[in-house]
Amino acid sequence: MVLVMIRTAIIYVVLLIVMRLMGKRQIGEMQPFELVITLLIAELACIPMADTSIPLLYGVVSVLAIYVLHELVTFVDLKIKPLKSVISGKPSVVINKNGIDDYQLKRNNLDVSDLIESLRSAGYFSLDCIDYALYESNGTFSALPKENYEQMQTSLPLVIVDNGKFDTKNLQLTGLERSFFEDILKKEGVKNVKKVLVLTADGTGKLYLQEKGKKFKTMKVAYPDDKIW
Repeated sequence: MVLVMIRTAIIYVVLLIVMRLMGKRQIGEMQPFELVITLLIAELACIPMADTSIPLLYGVVSVLAIYVLHELVTFVDLKIKPLKSVISGKPSVVINKNGIDDYQLKRNNLDVSDLIESLRSAGYFSLDCIDYALYESNGTFSALPKENYEQMQTSLPLVIVDNGKFDTKNLQLTGLERSFFEDILKKEGVKNVKKVLVLTADGTGKLYLQEKGKKFKTMKVAYPDDKIW
């Protein structure tokens, strides 16, 4: 038992030194290659701590080898710009002046619901109040709102159509019939709901509509019986 405690203490000190040498970014938001290295170090450190039959030196050498590899990759990442995007990736602009970029979402294995969730986490609730939004290479989300964005989100929008499919749960929350929105889509020239990337509706009657491959549009409609929420 004492031997295990001593081995654990030694590995802990080695890891502490190595993580400190890797810099502050390793502790905070990491690039993909840094995450891989961190996971490898954690796995390599556990083996000699749990199995006393493995020489402690093997664990220490493995961790130090990973540290050397980290420094080499970091050097390439900082000094050779053409390889930086290959190693660390690059930001993906998922919202621009035309609306949602479905291609960029798919490249990052995301859908409209994931994007809207990220927007809400950043404090933005209406898609039309954003000029640009992007996912950084380390996975963090950034958004540039319009100047008067606070006046553009007075009611919580609900996703009515997501990637060509009606959201039945949100339809129930609105208390409106599916046919009501189908009629609006027909008036806007949308013959098939499968062509709709996203349709949102808020309690004041503001709709956000974007067809796949087209620029978004917003409109104001009156709900049946002057319904609001």
